[in-house]
Amino acid sequence: MKSIQTLLLIVCCLAATLAHAEKIVIAAAADLKFALDEIAAEFRKAHPDDTIEIVYGSSGKFFTQIQQDAPYDLYFSADIAFPEKLATAGFAASEVKPYAVGRIVLWSAQMDASKLTLKNLTDSSITRIAIANPKHAPYGKRAEEALRTTGIWAAVEPKLVYGENIAHTAQFVQTGNARIGIIALSLALNPELAGQGGHYLIPDTLHEPLAQGYIITKRAADNILAERFAAYVDSKPAREVMTRYGFTLPAKDK
Repeated sequence: MKSIQTLLLIVCCLAATLAHAEKIVIAAAADLKFALDEIAAEFRKAHPDDTIEIVYGSSGKFFTQIQQDAPYDLYFSADIAFPEKLATAGFAASEVKPYAVGRIVLWSAQMDASKLTLKNLTDSSITRIAIANPKHAPYGKRAEEALRTTGIWAAVEPKLVYGENIAHTAQFVQTGNARIGIIALSLALNPELAGQGGHYLIPDTLHEPLAQGYIITKRAADNILAERFAAYVDSKPAREVMTRYGFTLPAKDK
């Protein structure tokens, strides 16, 4: 009898634990792939019973999907204008929080990009250049701006191949489908890519700022785990990870 009572107690305790476990799904710009994976891994150590699922992709496509009731609890965009528009339209349960400013770089696994500038892209030996699709990817839009400001857009446009997002763009270069690309600094600093090729930091005077921001979405208005994760992103350990991946951070709230 005593063993049955013990078993029932264990089952009750397990059920209580599961009942309090939470889950969040995060839609995040692809430039955050490595940094946010590290941040989430540390967060999970303090919340082992909870589930944090992250979907990476194009900020512009997430913007459209959230308006169509996509099941995302937090939205980290590479362009703060997207969450601002969602908040104005009533799709946010929090204020829009700026979390970083990104940078774009030239990166190649076949050439030493650290010795190049944008003007080298007009060289006839470079026949395919990867950028993210400017129609929905902020990093692609900034790449186009930089190429236009440099005065080489017309010369390089026939060579361009477009990634769905900035991580897809990096894959084009990594796999040899493009000889060089304009990707996020945060991806170029990842040990795997950094080990395959150097990068050239494109001056941020050539394009509009890559100001990035996030919201807790309307569907997560009562999700405590979403609030805890958002707070952790602003913590010192998380900010150190973001800085290590080349992001410039906003001043911390007092």
